Amino acid sequence: MPHYLSDAELKRTAPAEVAAFRGPIPTQIVSNGEYNPLPQTPEQRRVEARVTQLASDLAPKHGLSRRKFLASSAGMAAAFLAMNDVFGPIFEVSRAEAATPGVADMRAQALSGQYIVDAQTHFVRDDFKQEGLLDLAKYAKDNWNPKLWGESKLERYKFENYLKEIFVDSDTKVALLSGAPFDDPSWDLLSNDQIVAARTSINRFAGSRRLLAHSVFTPKKSGWMDEVDRAIASLRPDSWKGYTIGDPLFPSKLESYWWLDDEKLVYPFYEKAVKANITTVCIHKGLLPADYETSWPKVWEYATVRDLGKAAKDWPKLNFVMYHAALRPFMEKPDAVLAEFEQTGRIKWASDLADIPGKSGVKNVYGELGTAFATCAVANPRFAAAFVGTLVKGLGADHIIWGTDSLWYGSPQWQIEAMRRLEIPDDMQKKHGFKPLGPADGPVKKAIFGGNSARLYGLKPKIAQHGITTDKIAAIKAEYLAAGGARTNARYGYVARERA
Repeated sequence: MPHYLSDAELKRTAPAEVAAFRGPIPTQIVSNGEYNPLPQTPEQRRVEARVTQLASDLAPKHGLSRRKFLASSAGMAAAFLAMNDVFGPIFEVSRAEAATPGVADMRAQALSGQYIVDAQTHFVRDDFKQEGLLDLAKYAKDNWNPKLWGESKLERYKFENYLKEIFVDSDTKVALLSGAPFDDPSWDLLSNDQIVAARTSINRFAGSRRLLAHSVFTPKKSGWMDEVDRAIASLRPDSWKGYTIGDPLFPSKLESYWWLDDEKLVYPFYEKAVKANITTVCIHKGLLPADYETSWPKVWEYATVRDLGKAAKDWPKLNFVMYHAALRPFMEKPDAVLAEFEQTGRIKWASDLADIPGKSGVKNVYGELGTAFATCAVANPRFAAAFVGTLVKGLGADHIIWGTDSLWYGSPQWQIEAMRRLEIPDDMQKKHGFKPLGPADGPVKKAIFGGNSARLYGLKPKIAQHGITTDKIAAIKAEYLAAGGARTNARYGYVARERA
């Protein structure tokens, strides 16, 4: 994936596919290149050790090798047991799921039909040639072991692996394919045309509506409104994607950053979107590098939601979906960030997003969870509970959108399981006025996983479910599972390198 990391920062990282522990849940932060990966914490090392111990103890009871156990439903349950052992009872899981053959499989089968819409997914075009996407692979070959990476090259970020990771190795039913703008067009992951072509290809092959498509809009860039007109006339995207910071990896030398409430620049676009009835506008917010104030001077504020309230109020017919739920650059010190929340009741930037409906009197603001939830759950699941609780309290459970930012992190199944099992601790509920999230298939999680996106995108879950369970992708998945196929537990991205 593209990244903003300098050569010096790259040397402090390692390829997640090689260096990260291949457990059911990541045991250290995996960065998609938009922020520095944190070093593995002592708690994460304890989780990793506990998962390893549980796998050694329990795999024989299932008649499995340790590797196959870790790829199984029971292994997934064991990982959440380990998380609870270290962080406290945050996830709903029983020891029987991990220890008794068949128990975890029964639960997994019962939930496998859940309607899950992943509103943030990615892959790269077939002719993507930027070997910078493989900087870490090259570093591993040059400095560790030339045989580690074989001939994997860019294929793991491309179409075929996308289908496998998203639709076969997880319970995701529908995905939204996204893109991003770069000042250097050779870094474009997918063009707007390619995103829509993928939607056509997958849906035609599947025989059902499996893929939704973004069109990226780029205020300030030459001819950008002509591209909007062309997208409306020819591409008919399901929604729009924009980056108010411009290029998401570097402070733009072209000064392509902009505000949502810029009446002269952006409001004419909103007018076109409303007229075309393509009324969901997804915006990248938050998720800047740790040193954003110095590395992104005069630009970082464009990643906040200070411009959202007015725009949402002025354009009530539009739905504004803030990707990453505007979470600030991630958690240099997870315990310190959690302590700050416990003291103040606030999470930087994310709480600002949650405040907007109350402050601005609007009902058209949403928070999307991609990368933000995953990173919180891995770093400190109690903070993940605070993060989701803050969004539910402020935006409402009917205004939170499920997304995983996969395929950068491999199969999103572990993220799905983390949300299914997550519960806000009783003491946090009482102190901060949070309500319980409830069971995996309860009303809150059903809304987050698919109901809210279904409403935005005109999907009809009951009708769609029948088509999805009988389409060609479902047949491929059934054949794959019958043949013993299983998740690899691979992650794709950047992890902090162990210090010598």
